[in-house]
Amino acid sequence: MSEVTGAWSAVGVDGLAGAEPWRTFRWYHGQKHYSGAYWSSAARGHVIYESRLELARLPFADFDPTVRHIVAQPFLLRTTVDGKSCKHIPDYLLITDAGPAVVDVKPAHRLADTKVASTFEWTCELVEARGWRYEIATEPNPVELANDRFLAGYRREWLFTPSLLPHVRDKALDAASLAEAVRCLPDQPVNLVKAAVLHLLWRQEALIDIGKPLSGRTQLRSVA
Repeated sequence: MSEVTGAWSAVGVDGLAGAEPWRTFRWYHGQKHYSGAYWSSAARGHVIYESRLELARLPFADFDPTVRHIVAQPFLLRTTVDGKSCKHIPDYLLITDAGPAVVDVKPAHRLADTKVASTFEWTCELVEARGWRYEIATEPNPVELANDRFLAGYRREWLFTPSLLPHVRDKALDAASLAEAVRCLPDQPVNLVKAAVLHLLWRQEALIDIGKPLSGRTQLRSVA
């Protein structure tokens, strides 16, 4: 795709939604970056990452039911700060029900770096001036990450029996344990019902406490 240049205030979300990643990364022996692509249920396609921390952030965005699309490295921002030319490529653009959100991913210890702090400060000012949200993502809660990654394994609806979903939805699973939920259809194979239940948890059609380790005793809650 060709490069498009324009004033930041005039760039529309619709145009950014189809943007290709600004950088093209390569795989080579001994590289420092951990690069790859994550299949996103929100984007209905692959979203690239260039670090393990970016890979950790993607399932959280994908798990959020308000996120409709994810764009990696969506644009290059250029501005002048104290007479000096500055530029920055944010890591992700999330298109959400509440409006666009720009996300930068960085280890917490790097935030004290003067250059990093300055870049994120002026980026935040430009993003929020448009009424968009700006987020700096650091290391996630390890329990939440483990749960999110596990549920993400059930995000692809074509990998299980979709005909079971209406039957699982019809069951009163509020306050049921996960072990009870996966046996809610005794005439169906448990492994198929389990996949359907976990897919509904991924879609947040049923809720759990994502901050606690997931087990058979995990209690399900209905959506209010």
